[in-house]
Amino acid sequence: MARINKNYDKLAAGYLFPEIARRTNAFLDQNPSAKVLRLGIGDTTEPIVPAVLDGLHAGVDALGAADSYSGYGPSEGITPLRHGLAGHYRELGLSLDPSEFFVSDGAKSDSANIQGIFSDDCVVAVQDPAYPVYVDSNVISGRTGEASDSGYEGLIYMPCTEENGFFPDIPDRKVDLIYICSPNNPTGAVATKEQLKTFVDYANEHKAIIFYDSAYASFITDPDLPRSIYEVPGAETCSIEFNSFSKTAGFTGVRLAWTIVPKACRTEDTEAGKLHALWTRRQNTFFNGAANIVQAGGVAALSPEGRQQTDAQVSFYLENAHIINDGLKSLGITTYGGGNAPYVWLKTPGGLSSWDFFDKLLNECHVVGTPGSGFGPAGEGFFRLSAFGHRENVEMAVSSIKEKLQI
Repeated sequence: MARINKNYDKLAAGYLFPEIARRTNAFLDQNPSAKVLRLGIGDTTEPIVPAVLDGLHAGVDALGAADSYSGYGPSEGITPLRHGLAGHYRELGLSLDPSEFFVSDGAKSDSANIQGIFSDDCVVAVQDPAYPVYVDSNVISGRTGEASDSGYEGLIYMPCTEENGFFPDIPDRKVDLIYICSPNNPTGAVATKEQLKTFVDYANEHKAIIFYDSAYASFITDPDLPRSIYEVPGAETCSIEFNSFSKTAGFTGVRLAWTIVPKACRTEDTEAGKLHALWTRRQNTFFNGAANIVQAGGVAALSPEGRQQTDAQVSFYLENAHIINDGLKSLGITTYGGGNAPYVWLKTPGGLSSWDFFDKLLNECHVVGTPGSGFGPAGEGFFRLSAFGHRENVEMAVSSIKEKLQI
């Protein structure tokens, strides 16, 4: 008899972003003439830059000739892209072997799929608030109990609060898998080397593994802040890093990312090289590699011309964040993030709940954001605004908030 995975039934309410869409559509049904300004989901809006487009076109053209056509490629990614990524990390002073880079179609999917090479009874710790896929994928995998107002039973929440600068303390007990995102989604906070060192030391002591999501690393402008966890001594033995072309090169719909599994990385029951071998086997079994056309675009994005153009686009989004921050602060609203990240994290005024503020912002200002409580228990009372948007729309949204928000 076929049976379903009952762990899906544990998932609390609807996934965050579909619920945002549902409420927004309900508002539009009642107000069909309203123009809704969206600062919610972190989706890029600006066109892919010319140098990267040229790379994508070259990838297409190569398929049109017998001598350059390619079918299946290596599941781990094409050699020029893996070498290009290793070269990118050399600029940070890091020496990583190109074979330690695994190219994929998304950091989101990799951060969920990586669980498959670890034991089902691993104890998982997540920053709170956290990007929902970290939590939901572990629920689906059966590593948690039921949900309550304080989160999922069996999952260790590491609160990120105003008091600790939105970076958590190390767990007060032994855990096995630790999710860290920096620059953080949703708070926009960026971990220092000293803060990351506390987790690296903890992980090496307890033979835990850190899953480090650095998908927004290109938004870091402060040279003293790390762009990779491998800038911290000892991280290569306990950390797996995820990154992506989505926000840097506008590949949210194109899909291209990478995961780094150092050969030195190990668990308490493995020797060096085992995790690397397991992830290689997992990718070869379940995955046929990212599209060859898209990988050609990735190679172009890492070229000097591609880097110059994508860096300019990152700066554009950071300017949007500056506009949002300034507008909110002019109203006396407390904000965080935005300086080294594309997200502005605000404290809801008047003690409103996150979802009540969502409804208030939508109804009074016709602006859509993201309730902090959707990212975890510690997100209650906070709200995320995204800097991904056309400049005109961002400026209109901020003007609407300044003129119409009743606080």
